[in-house]
Amino acid sequence: MNGKGYTHDELFDAHDQLIDNDNVPNDGLRADGGIIEDETTPIVVKIGGARAVNPAGALGDIAHLTANGEDVVVVHGGSTAVDDTLEELGEEPEYVESPNGVVGRFTDERAMEVFEMVMPGELNTDLTADLQAEGVRAVGLSGVDGALLTGPRKSAVRVVEDGKKKIRRGDHSGKIKDVNASLLETLLGENYTPVVTVPMLADDGTAVNADADRAAAAIAGALGGELVVLTDVPGLLENPDDETTLIEQVATPAEMATAKQVAEGFMTKKVMATTEALKGGAKSVVIADANNRDPITAAQKGHGTKFTPASVGGSQ
Repeated sequence: MNGKGYTHDELFDAHDQLIDNDNVPNDGLRADGGIIEDETTPIVVKIGGARAVNPAGALGDIAHLTANGEDVVVVHGGSTAVDDTLEELGEEPEYVESPNGVVGRFTDERAMEVFEMVMPGELNTDLTADLQAEGVRAVGLSGVDGALLTGPRKSAVRVVEDGKKKIRRGDHSGKIKDVNASLLETLLGENYTPVVTVPMLADDGTAVNADADRAAAAIAGALGGELVVLTDVPGLLENPDDETTLIEQVATPAEMATAKQVAEGFMTKKVMATTEALKGGAKSVVIADANNRDPITAAQKGHGTKFTPASVGGSQ
């Protein structure tokens, strides 16, 4: 399905399958006679920070899902806002290319100061408040809080400049190795919705930058959840300039190899994060359009690109 819309019957069917807490009897059965599972599979929703992403639809969908008994963890990015703030302060955002062609931010000391101000400060606070306004019991967290996201700090990064490989030092970033899943599970168990952002906590005790897609992947893997990555395109496109070339499913190693081959720009990191999530224990990953109506429900109903564990050699 390549369009942004979907039928009323699809939407009704998806919503009808959700459990309404007010109508759940206490005998271990749903109103329709089905058995209530002791544990639900958490949904980890990554809301992208691209300028073209409007989070309003996702927030309303999260409110609906949580009101009907679903466990949801929200992870958000915000590179665009960080870049805007740097420019307002007269600083130039710096991006570098790794030897394998992945483009990422180089976070020097000044950029890290702005990063901490914007991501866990302004953006996380605003998103948490917006979810509260939707009736969601949202709790804002950075990866530093409760040592939620931890791992080694990068002492240097390898980059390609003018066709030559170089070593750049002074980068304030790290690689997430561990997730404090018990903290998230405790909040979910008390019907709170965690709203998570980077920075992460490095092993030297400092806050450092980390990729938000890969943070969401680490969380989805640690919780054994379903990861929905919401961005400003319909999903992974075979031709990035043609939305009709949407790849609807990646379910074999060969299809994953193709996915990695066709991914360009920001999508390269999303496919990389998808691989990490599935290898880490996530049930599935869908990359989908944040601007769909009820975008999370839409993603679960087939709008976007779905990756299964079999694509990385795991079981379905």
